[in-house]
Amino acid sequence: MPTASDRFARSLEQQSPDFDIQLDPRTIERLGRYYELLTKWNPRLHLVAPCSAEEFAGRHVLESLFAIRHIKPGAKIIDVGSGGGLPIVPCLIARPDLQATLVESSQKKAVFLREALRHLSLNAQILPHRFEEITAPEADYLTCRALERFSQKLPALIEWAPHSSTLLLFAGDAIRAQIETHGLEVSAFRIPTSQQRFLMVFKQKD
Repeated sequence: MPTASDRFARSLEQQSPDFDIQLDPRTIERLGRYYELLTKWNPRLHLVAPCSAEEFAGRHVLESLFAIRHIKPGAKIIDVGSGGGLPIVPCLIARPDLQATLVESSQKKAVFLREALRHLSLNAQILPHRFEEITAPEADYLTCRALERFSQKLPALIEWAPHSSTLLLFAGDAIRAQIETHGLEVSAFRIPTSQQRFLMVFKQKD
């Protein structure tokens, strides 16, 4: 009987064409190591809602990787509310040229993130704070997939983002409308296999 890790790897291969993503065997192997580590820690830290290996491959990993086509080579990224490492850890695995700073206010989740970065030898650092408490590091992009009270914190997040950076936010139409009220032009790319979730891409005001 296939293990959860086997099912995860097979599901990545099967679902990646839906996302127009190509994954080589080495990347699939490293994504599998991340999946195994997260499922080991998840019962204690509740990093993601319980789900099948197939759902984690599609809804979490491939959705996260949907962002990388919008990120230039060698870019610096700030990931806000990193939690279990989504979307940034899959992006760093698939794109070793990227550098990242992970901003995560939960000390326990920051411990997991440090272990994930060490275990996978990823080019990143962790800032264990709320983003409002620190100055934004220099970066080309800001990513955010899950932030508590997202709608409430969005104005502050946009203001906090590095000057002239590009923001990549995973959200629904309500967040898109809220972004546009700030006078920002946003491109919304529907997440494959989802009718309600989009990747919002827009630039911080110059």
